[in-house]
Amino acid sequence: MKKKLVYALTILFSVLFIAAGYAYTSSKYTFVENTSTAEKAKIVRINDEKTTELSVANEKYRYTVVYFTARILSGENKGQSVDAAQVIDEMYLIQMGKVKQGSKIILCENFDEKVDTEYIFSEFIRTDSLIILGLVFCLLLLIFGRMKGANTLISLAFTCLAVFLVFIPSVLSGLNIYFWSILICIFITVMTLLLVNGADAKSLAAGAGCIGGVIIAGGLMKFMDLFLHLTGQTDECSIYLQQLNPDDPIDLKALIFAAIIIGAVGAIMDVAMSMASSLYELHEKAPDASAVSLMRSGLSIGRDIMGTMANTLVLAYIGSSLCTVLLLFVYDATFLEIMNKELIIVQILQSLVGSFGILFAIPFTTAISALLYTGGKIKKPAIKYLGTDEKSDGKPKKEPQQNSFDKDFLDSLY
Repeated sequence: MKKKLVYALTILFSVLFIAAGYAYTSSKYTFVENTSTAEKAKIVRINDEKTTELSVANEKYRYTVVYFTARILSGENKGQSVDAAQVIDEMYLIQMGKVKQGSKIILCENFDEKVDTEYIFSEFIRTDSLIILGLVFCLLLLIFGRMKGANTLISLAFTCLAVFLVFIPSVLSGLNIYFWSILICIFITVMTLLLVNGADAKSLAAGAGCIGGVIIAGGLMKFMDLFLHLTGQTDECSIYLQQLNPDDPIDLKALIFAAIIIGAVGAIMDVAMSMASSLYELHEKAPDASAVSLMRSGLSIGRDIMGTMANTLVLAYIGSSLCTVLLLFVYDATFLEIMNKELIIVQILQSLVGSFGILFAIPFTTAISALLYTGGKIKKPAIKYLGTDEKSDGKPKKEPQQNSFDKDFLDSLY
């Protein structure tokens, strides 16, 4: 009954937090007005294709227009058939493939005077394939995880809603990014652990260890900012963001802080939960083990976990900046220049700060778990095994309720 009550209260609190957070943050900013229309459509048939050769600076380019008829699948004109066109201009380096009959696409209002159609091709519909992949993932998660798998999906949904409906509007509203990023991390940690594991000692230990690791990561990020001279302008997107409101521009350095701790909270929570769960199982097998013994075992487990999780963060951030690194090498930039580019520095900083969070979450979680599970029992228990009691006239002692596995396991701990 208690578990169900905690579960229901967590769901209720999460809904109220997201709803209230969205109402508060979204009321303080306005969207940039978008006058263009975008409709989902499916190509019924290809009507014609015309190619023209152009010459620019003694270079020849082909300008191709593919005319087709499409049926609109969304919006006010849903069900109507319209004439549209796709423009393929070789002057642009990146070109999409030609449309085909049956392709699902996005149509926009045509402003190109060279093309005599009401609508023009914008993008292929790619979300349908991703939705299928996501549904397969959800199905497998439910098959293998069962009820915990369902709770994982619910927590994942709340996590996405908190980021997109609360944190992002708070950034665009000019609110304190540091405060809201930390608040979102705490919400994600508490909500996920309560939904997936419930309100027990494991969740308390994992949550405390995770929050401790995130605080260390955030503090280290602020400390390193004093020496790295970061501007936050790592790419063209950051420049566009700063120009949204010149009178009160977005704090780009605070965005780096938010990106680091939000990006690391998942890995830190994973490590904290692994530590708390492992030590809980050890305590179940050896209930008489002291806190010191559990701490030693936890640190031994943590050393194994730490190496792989640190690699996970480093490789993830290397992969995200791989194209930029390749481009810098192609243009013969020196190693010194590459390693001091702000984009590269930020990626390295994210890896190191996230790894520090994991590193400190391990002893935090280990210590808290050991103290919670043992009730603060520090000393080694006195364990008596089979033998002869001298004061009982040579009669054998009564065998304690302990199997050989528990005896060997406790011996290994001490």
